[in-house]
Amino acid sequence: MTTLPLTSRRYSVGDPVEAMELCFEKGWTDGLPVVPPTEERVRAMLAAARLRPADQVAYIAHRAVSITAEKVAINAVLAGCKPEYLPVVLAAIEGIGDPAWSYHGPGTSTAGAAVLIVVNGPIARELDINSGDNLFGPGWRANATIGRAVRLVMRNVCGSRPGTLDRGTLGHPGKLSYVIAENEAESPWPPLHAERGFRPDQSAVTVMAAAAPHQFYNQLSSTAEGVLTTLADDMRISGNVMGQPQYLLVIAGEHMRTIAKDGWTKADIRRFVFERTQNSHAYLKRTQRMAGEVKPGDETLMRPLVATPDDILVVAAGGRAGAFSAYIPGWGSTRSSQAVTKEVKR
Repeated sequence: MTTLPLTSRRYSVGDPVEAMELCFEKGWTDGLPVVPPTEERVRAMLAAARLRPADQVAYIAHRAVSITAEKVAINAVLAGCKPEYLPVVLAAIEGIGDPAWSYHGPGTSTAGAAVLIVVNGPIARELDINSGDNLFGPGWRANATIGRAVRLVMRNVCGSRPGTLDRGTLGHPGKLSYVIAENEAESPWPPLHAERGFRPDQSAVTVMAAAAPHQFYNQLSSTAEGVLTTLADDMRISGNVMGQPQYLLVIAGEHMRTIAKDGWTKADIRRFVFERTQNSHAYLKRTQRMAGEVKPGDETLMRPLVATPDDILVVAAGGRAGAFSAYIPGWGSTRSSQAVTKEVKR
């Protein structure tokens, strides 16, 4: 299957260093050194996913760009992926190509969203995708290179380059790579992909256009309500308070055990946080987040962060020790870009 010809342009170079310098010169990197995408390496990637070079992985309608398996494989090599990582990269690319993810907004906005990738199912364990200590930090090849490959596809195939199509005012480090797995082994709750229509024994990827993680701390509370009250108070005044499409909550080990001890489900978490993160129209106007003068009734007229409790996604992940968890705002306004979950096909 992968003996079919590759159609990408060839370049002759003298050695690997010259190849990397060529990639810098052509603007194919994210600012870090890359692995030269030789034909042998690209074909190994394609073989791992049993795809032909011309197979279409996704179509970005806003850009009129067809993303082929060959282009994804090239960028996965550049990113430093192992061939066995490619099915996860492909699922993520399929996700950002879904109309519900709405590529044009998060791909070009001044708000600077990154592609948050949550991996669930057996493949997360097989590939050693980190779900624990230092969750958003360095040290795991799979996490770093899978997310990097997705961003390089956006850059090199879709044209999302800083200063041109990508107009992010600040951006954030997650635009290099933003990949986690859910800690399904220790979680007391159903995994994210099972809540979104997949079997627990399936492997799946959820992609969300997302801002950076906001960490919060609560070591005082021994109850679910206490921990989540702190979380909700922090979220309520986070700055992204005018109707985000979704939020993702990352509940780490100590908080996970405290909340589970009280018998709270993910649905309980969503409902509690939804109800306690609403702001009055009066508050939003006084803090210049909503236009207009404060009117009678504005003190009691409430606006939620998201449209419904189901727009709050909950993931159990992070280290076992430390009374820290995080929330991650989605990009845009209500319904502008939705998280999308795709099966990892192998």
